[in-house]
Amino acid sequence: MWDERYREKGFAYGREPNDFLRDMVDRLPVGKTLCLAEGEGRNAVFLARRGHHVTAVDLSIVGLEKANRLAAEHQVSIETIHSNLEDFKIAHNGWDAIISIFAHLPPPLRQRLHREVVAGLRPGGIFLLEAYRPEQLKYQTGGPPVEELMMTLESLEEELRGLEWLHAQEVIRDVQEGEFHHGSGAVVQMIGRKV
Repeated sequence: MWDERYREKGFAYGREPNDFLRDMVDRLPVGKTLCLAEGEGRNAVFLARRGHHVTAVDLSIVGLEKANRLAAEHQVSIETIHSNLEDFKIAHNGWDAIISIFAHLPPPLRQRLHREVVAGLRPGGIFLLEAYRPEQLKYQTGGPPVEELMMTLESLEEELRGLEWLHAQEVIRDVQEGEFHHGSGAVVQMIGRKV
């Protein structure tokens, strides 16, 4: 599915970074940064342009090829890893920042991945996440078509124990990110620090 989506002309979610990431980027330590389910690279390239050493993981080789082309256009480099998040293992104490933007996974996989996120951050490292909430189904402006793939503040606080929350909220916001995220969206936004 994702190779097919990213094979389309242009960028499915645009060339600009996610709004929440752009607004909060100054809260991230500049260093080794991991972008999960990064797709076509808009967030990874944005961070690389700000001095981050970015590794972008995605299951779509087509998306990652576009990410590398976008990086070259901006005269930065990113490391790309072609992997399903089910198979990818986050190195312990390996990352200064980990980014998860609309990375919607089945709950058992998401819970395991979030445990690895906490273990993978260095002390003082930051995890930044934006995801759709179940209320998003009534808006139909992007995101997965089933509630079980959505996230809530309560579930994330439980899954990400070990982080100190610097920002955690559920909001309705205008999401204008390419063809597939377009309109009012019910999202959860979180920034956590490894203590």
